[in-house]
Amino acid sequence: MNVISISSTSSADRSHVERRRLILEAHPDVRTLFGKDDVTFKIAAGIFAGQLLIAAILGWLGLAYWPLTLLLAICVGAFANHAAFVAIHDAIHNCVFDNPLYNKLTALLADLPNAFPTAMGFRCYHIKHHSHLSAYDYDADIPSHWEVEWVGNSTWRKALWLFFFPAIQLARLSRLKGTVPFMGFWTYVNTAVILLFDLFVLYALGPNALLYLALSFWFSVGGLHPLSARWVQEHFAFGPNQGTFDYYGPLNKVALNIGYHNEHHDFHEIPWRRLPELTEMAPEFYKPLGSHYSWLALLVTFVFDPRYSLQTRSANVELASAAQPVPTPVPVPAE
Repeated sequence: MNVISISSTSSADRSHVERRRLILEAHPDVRTLFGKDDVTFKIAAGIFAGQLLIAAILGWLGLAYWPLTLLLAICVGAFANHAAFVAIHDAIHNCVFDNPLYNKLTALLADLPNAFPTAMGFRCYHIKHHSHLSAYDYDADIPSHWEVEWVGNSTWRKALWLFFFPAIQLARLSRLKGTVPFMGFWTYVNTAVILLFDLFVLYALGPNALLYLALSFWFSVGGLHPLSARWVQEHFAFGPNQGTFDYYGPLNKVALNIGYHNEHHDFHEIPWRRLPELTEMAPEFYKPLGSHYSWLALLVTFVFDPRYSLQTRSANVELASAAQPVPTPVPVPAE
């Protein structure tokens, strides 16, 4: 397992830039996948309507039915809100509409079921995650020093870290440098819209309805839900000479292909529905890479295997970046 210490540095993993260049040289037709996909907006609207309907039913039943609320949040709401987050992600990359304003509005709509403002804050730091991948001072995906020191490879602390991941991710933002100001016009709009929507849900549908939406958000990101293994899957070291890892398991169907993470970092202009086509167009670049096929198995492995700690987050500091070039693509036999 490739273990790289995390240090304060402005260096970044440039392997995706190099692989992008090589893929475009070998497969210039990949550019045909670039563009917009307004189906993402329709999915976001459908998730909003579905989550609001479930919340309304649970609100009508009342807080006495909180165990049912918890069960539905884990089994249904978490997957719905996670898919909504992928819609936010594509909207932030302007992959839904040509008009940037419509993309922002799509992100705001997809954020409503979360009961917590995430879309515009995510917009502030996510682009830096791409341009400064694995640079401690700029990438919010890198665990902070205190996380690494406190969690170590302790089983119960790793489990606690994953359970409270939504709050931990928020706490990282204060250390970042050179990002878009976190509190700007669209962040205020996002906060106001979510606050007004939450008040509507609370007073019109009842507290159990709001509890359902809040729990759906929590388990879509953390809460030791299988979906939370995504944060381990994407950039935790799993093999040599590789800083980003894919998930090719069945949950991509309900997670809107978010598992195609190398593909996304290589070509952020490609909407989520077309990412599998990229893999098929350039199999010699992607099939040789280490990847995951079960988020649940990864979750269990990460928590219980002492070889996994927060220090195994593949933060490509200067020395590591220099030592880890993009592997030469190998021919993949036709199936």
